[in-house]
Amino acid sequence: MSSLPSRVDIHEEGPREGFQIEPVGFSIADRAALVEALADAGLHQIQVASFVNPKRVPQMADAAELFAAIRRREGVRYTGLWLNEQGFDRACATASVDLVGALYFYASDAFSRMNNGVSAEAHAQSQRQWLARYREAGLPVESAYVMTAFGCHVEGEVSEARLEQSLQFLAQLQQEEGVTVPHVYLADTVGMANPVSVARRVSLARRVLPGARIGLHLHDTRGIGMANALAALQQGVDLFDASIAGLGGCPFSGGSHGSSSGNICTEDLAFLCAELGIETGLNLDKLIQAARLAERIIGRRLDGRLMHSGLPTRQAAVNP
Repeated sequence: MSSLPSRVDIHEEGPREGFQIEPVGFSIADRAALVEALADAGLHQIQVASFVNPKRVPQMADAAELFAAIRRREGVRYTGLWLNEQGFDRACATASVDLVGALYFYASDAFSRMNNGVSAEAHAQSQRQWLARYREAGLPVESAYVMTAFGCHVEGEVSEARLEQSLQFLAQLQQEEGVTVPHVYLADTVGMANPVSVARRVSLARRVLPGARIGLHLHDTRGIGMANALAALQQGVDLFDASIAGLGGCPFSGGSHGSSSGNICTEDLAFLCAELGIETGLNLDKLIQAARLAERIIGRRLDGRLMHSGLPTRQAAVNP
């Protein structure tokens, strides 16, 4: 078992993850205010919206207008998600988007077919075209995601051998294309991880990709998302995606509100890190305020535990 990291970076996904599965109708002003509150709390990378088919995800149809409404804070990256070339073109045409080159792979063939209409292998091969497109745009590839790395609600168990195939393909792709992907995320897309599988699969990823910084994108579908985060911390993982107040979920995976549960909760993860003596650079009190703002905007009780505890925090983080 590795020692705990001294510092953890948390990338915020709530504004995109959360509102993509809610009904259409939340104002740009409210969503911009939430993004600004998150930046004020010290988050240095915030995924604001996705550039996807507005017929399939109408909640994100106004992505460009949302980006334009945000009062930007120096030192913060305001990123977007795209899944095809049309989405990438829209992101490129939006002046206030901080573009981050990313590749996507699937450990579950069934989920790839459901999400993209092609096999996991075909989708992996298509990432070569994305590498070419990013080169044309002068955009370095910063991260790669292996989705359904811990299991799939359609296919069921995803073996470590199947995950290793995806990771080996990424290793081979980097060698053949002469690129280095510095950050590789294992994504628990539908919330099927457990602490043992987290420890084992993080170790597997490090064996296959020894030069990469391994991150985790965890969901809390079955209520053990924070236990999985602790298991990752105990393996020295220092890079996480999270979502303020536990907002969000995958809109194509079934479950409540037509989705899996949201990402692990940003303020709860930051609190766990603070209790363990791990720096995040985040202000817990401001994170709680942002979580309560998200709850007021959404209009119902959200899943964050810390903001509902009524207990004081020991502010061990840096005040931005």
